[in-house]
Amino acid sequence: MHIHSKLPNAGTTIFTVMSTLATEHNAVNLGQGFPDYTMSEELIGHVTEAMKNGFNQYVPMQGYMPLREVLAEKIKYLYQTAVNPATQVTITPGGTYAIYTALTTVLQPGDEVIIFEPAYDSYIPNAEVNGAVPILVELKFPVYKIDWAEVRKKISPKTKMIMLNSPHNPTGAVLLEEDMNELRSIVKGTNIFICSDEVYEHLIFDDIPHQSILRYPDLLERSFVCFSFGKVYHCTGWKLGYCISSPELMKEFRKVHQFNCFSCHTPSQVGLSKFLKNKESYLSLPLFMQQKRDYFLKLMKETKFGMLESKGSYFICATYDRISNEPDKDFSIRITKEYGVTTIPVSVFYRSGTDNKVVRFCFAKRNETLEAAVEKLVTIR
Repeated sequence: MHIHSKLPNAGTTIFTVMSTLATEHNAVNLGQGFPDYTMSEELIGHVTEAMKNGFNQYVPMQGYMPLREVLAEKIKYLYQTAVNPATQVTITPGGTYAIYTALTTVLQPGDEVIIFEPAYDSYIPNAEVNGAVPILVELKFPVYKIDWAEVRKKISPKTKMIMLNSPHNPTGAVLLEEDMNELRSIVKGTNIFICSDEVYEHLIFDDIPHQSILRYPDLLERSFVCFSFGKVYHCTGWKLGYCISSPELMKEFRKVHQFNCFSCHTPSQVGLSKFLKNKESYLSLPLFMQQKRDYFLKLMKETKFGMLESKGSYFICATYDRISNEPDKDFSIRITKEYGVTTIPVSVFYRSGTDNKVVRFCFAKRNETLEAAVEKLVTIR
């Protein structure tokens, strides 16, 4: 039998490829974005207690109401925006799922989606599987800023959605207030939707305020804002996230959601609803991750890598032009095999394969892991 592939250009993701190589060569894996340190014992305790207390059956499709309520309280506290937990918050099995569902909710064949590259690897396939056309705009290297003049040129009558990601994966760049004002100007009076990937919401550094869509009611009414519990609370294997939108858009989002994942893991939702009542559970996160970034930067001064800025996320990028002129994929594979450290080549985040000789490191690791990696990176020639 023959199947007409909806994703003919998709293969095995680079994360799987590089992590497999890391295992084969016993390399220190600074490629894939997951912590190797333990998560909160308090949160584990709340989830364990929930299971013991019988919270093991379905909760409503929209999510456990006490969790949605505490999220609404957090949004009001952080962004001074009121959201209705009954009509505007839906719990999802991870942030990537929320993004896919948001795109599937609004896209029709032939619609255009503006995507900034380098881009998280699910965005383009999510658009294409819905029959939409990705319209790609490259961020300005090496600071990875949005060229809003270029965005305006790419807007057309077919533009249905703009994808945002801040803090940004893979680069660690963040949007500023001036970016949000440009966005507001562009979409005002249009029928353009926004999907904002904010899974690293609390992992933002140097006292920079996170410019969430949730700060801007005029943007929120046309947006799907996607978050991840797993990324910010160091439990990526839980695959739990959520989406915030306007009541009208969320009604449509839930129509798609209910037929893909009717209900998410109940004990985790119950545990998180208690954990998040303590504001320190998220207010302490920026400094925690910034200390890891700063320690990694200090260690990397002994290497020949040129470290780029990271203002948020788990990640920091680095140039290696003082070491080699190899394509970044070849370089990443070689240092995994020969030096025992795994990175991700940034060219894979571009459809065109743009290669600026940059690799991505994940610094969400124990200090001992970072030290072991840099001990090897120092020797690279």
